[in-house]
Amino acid sequence: MPATPFDSLHLSALFTTGDTGRLFSDSAEIRAMMLVHGSLALAQADAGVIPMESAKAIQRASLELQIDPAGLAASCGQNGVTVPGLVDSFRKNLQAPEHGQYLHWGATSQDIQDTGLMLRMKRALGQMQDNLRAILAALAALADQHAETPMAARSYGQHATPTSFGAMVASWGWPLLDALQAVPDLRRDTLLVSLAGASGTASELGPDPAALRAALAEKLGLGDPGRSWHSDRTPILKQADWMTRVSMALGKLGEDLILATQSGQSEITLGGAGGSSTMPQKQNPVGPSALVALARHVQGLNATLQGAGLHRQQRDGAAWFTEWLTFPQLVQSTASALTHGKTLAEGMHPNTDAMQRALDNTGGLILAEALSFALAAKMPRPQAQAAAKALCLEAREKGLPLADLSRAAHPDLPADLFEMERQMGIAPDEARNFAAAVRAL
Repeated sequence: MPATPFDSLHLSALFTTGDTGRLFSDSAEIRAMMLVHGSLALAQADAGVIPMESAKAIQRASLELQIDPAGLAASCGQNGVTVPGLVDSFRKNLQAPEHGQYLHWGATSQDIQDTGLMLRMKRALGQMQDNLRAILAALAALADQHAETPMAARSYGQHATPTSFGAMVASWGWPLLDALQAVPDLRRDTLLVSLAGASGTASELGPDPAALRAALAEKLGLGDPGRSWHSDRTPILKQADWMTRVSMALGKLGEDLILATQSGQSEITLGGAGGSSTMPQKQNPVGPSALVALARHVQGLNATLQGAGLHRQQRDGAAWFTEWLTFPQLVQSTASALTHGKTLAEGMHPNTDAMQRALDNTGGLILAEALSFALAAKMPRPQAQAAAKALCLEAREKGLPLADLSRAAHPDLPADLFEMERQMGIAPDEARNFAAAVRAL
């Protein structure tokens, strides 16, 4: 098994990351850092810090040169960062020392690497946003269509009260909708350039480092933080927190689907399921299981990453290295979860017969709460609860429907008390409200 399933030839289809995974290849990282160098050179030339002729040569080369990632390994192993080797290779391949001397002028490795990461995260967040929209559209359609499809709600794994399938779908969708609506602020607050020089003082970045930073941000389509964030990892941590929220919400969907598709329940049918190597009758909930596993993985990665937010002094190599070990996997895990979530949301449908059987098989006991409140209309609440409990016990012991025993004991009960469709409370409204909120995006 490879170090991560995302890089595996045989596991990658189970944990597919789509276009987002390609943003975290060696070549994508190097290309992003080269683009940062090219844009920085142009911004510096505009500010009169370096010659324009050299800046244009650097910018053109940043688009055209191909640098082998393997050739940077020795330098990275020695220096603890890729950028020094990248700058050396860039200059050699440029074959114009009169221009190459101005490459990386006044910047530090972290400026280049963090800004390059944000260029990639700009695209990654856009892709995640698109998948979230697709998932929400599918869930909204299900919620609207099945707003009044009754099913058993469960608490502690036990039958609780009737709800609707649409309301259950809405419960999966609301946190994802919240996450989608948070994206604009997330992009504004975290997709930032880094340009502060060796120790955050911008001492060699020319007469107006703040203006230079703003110009670089504009050229790259990123935000200007207005300060150095070398040792303040808030942008990274905010992105990780958002992706953890998304992954956990999708993990909740996975957990519920595993239970809803288990043998003996089968209340939801998935668009595709996996087979067993030895048991031909099985249809395994592969996608939901992947969602749960990815959520657990993201949770652990985020805990490690949050701990790495404690940077010593102006730069902390150990904390920075910890980001490299965790953040790319966290991004790819979230991308994979969104891919699975989209497939499941678009392919699942309820087995309404099984849902009705589950309700019927309770013998009406799932309406015990409704019974106790109906009795409370004509007797004190504690007495009504005791009476309802006694009727439930009798129904279990005699194997008789709760409705029959209750009406025999209390003929004046409401006529629709034991109609499941009439006892779902605001569940249908919850489903329709969610669908309307998605349509209003």
